[in-house]
Amino acid sequence: MRNRDFQALWTSRFFAGLGKESGEVAYPLLCLLLAGSAAQAGAIGAAQVVTTMIAAVVGGSLADRSNRRVVLLCCDLGRLVLLGAFGTVLLSGNVTFPVIIAVAVCSSALMGVSNPVAMAAIKQLVPAPQVADASAQNQIRFFSTSALGAPVAGFLFNLCRAFPFLAEALAYLVSATLVLFIRRPMQAPGYRTREPWTLRGMVGGFVFLARHPILRPMLMWIVGFNIAFTQTGAFLALIATAESQGAGHLQIGLTVSLAGTGGLVGALLAGPVIKLVRPSATFLAAAWSAPVCALALVIAPNLLSLGLLVGCVFAIVPCVNAVFYGYIAASVTDEYQGRVLGAVTFMCLVSQPIGILGVGLLFDAAGSTWVFLAMAAVSGLAALFSLSPVMRDLPRPEDVTVE
Repeated sequence: MRNRDFQALWTSRFFAGLGKESGEVAYPLLCLLLAGSAAQAGAIGAAQVVTTMIAAVVGGSLADRSNRRVVLLCCDLGRLVLLGAFGTVLLSGNVTFPVIIAVAVCSSALMGVSNPVAMAAIKQLVPAPQVADASAQNQIRFFSTSALGAPVAGFLFNLCRAFPFLAEALAYLVSATLVLFIRRPMQAPGYRTREPWTLRGMVGGFVFLARHPILRPMLMWIVGFNIAFTQTGAFLALIATAESQGAGHLQIGLTVSLAGTGGLVGALLAGPVIKLVRPSATFLAAAWSAPVCALALVIAPNLLSLGLLVGCVFAIVPCVNAVFYGYIAASVTDEYQGRVLGAVTFMCLVSQPIGILGVGLLFDAAGSTWVFLAMAAVSGLAALFSLSPVMRDLPRPEDVTVE
């Protein structure tokens, strides 16, 4: 898409996302190296998710009431200082677990604030006919940083335990610099005159979603899908199944890689798909492919076929995400963009720990077959939202009117 300002924002968020994804791998590696504690590593992950959820709601309010460019710069520069100082401390000596978790939580808070701010700016930088294309391109960024973050962190950590964090700081410096190259205003005029800060105003995004005829059922399906097929939970199910069958590390890695590659392939194809396929057909395919593939996991002949089936589910997710965020950009006024996006982030994240914990508990209690059956049941119940009259006749994002 030929849009200089959007491309600058996209590239900025790519570097910020790459730093965030590499950090999510580097923190547990550091804990395991210093203390050998998987529990501490898990505590960091849980703390990051909870922090990001809360910060997204705050960031959504900031996006609607503050200068978005300034907020993005402050978040990127704040993480630059934070991670730069942390990397320097690691070079000079050991750090304690409280310091590690404090840095991880502060970094997640700044990321949680900046995400809805950056996404809210798209409505001002991209003309309405290009909104769906911009949303599709954002899916490429998300899945590519997810794929690249782990190997980058692992490679740098092997060189020196401080290098992943220093590289993350550098990524935020590049991200902040690119924000300065965005020429157009990142929000509509008059944002300073909007309603004052109140608790009711901060949760306004949740109220908006609950009343929107298109976004409400789509979000309810996304929440149900995340419980059944959150990436971490699905990967945990694959890894646990592989280990119970005595698979080697190489075979486990290939199985998980097949599953993860599905999301990246889907992201690369999302642009053409949303142009050629009706939104209703895309949504129905995503909703019902999940329970069908989950049932197929029960009878899959080998581990690699498990990874392929999960990859097929993940492949269609970017297309749905592109359509969903296209609806938000097209149908929500600029004064509510941030709060709605913050509420969406909160709802998507709050469902993930439920799914991850459920997979672990059910696998320990009953084994892989019941895990896959539960995934089929939950995703099948969520797919019922696709049968509503609204979902069977979805307009294209550019044809949606502003609420």
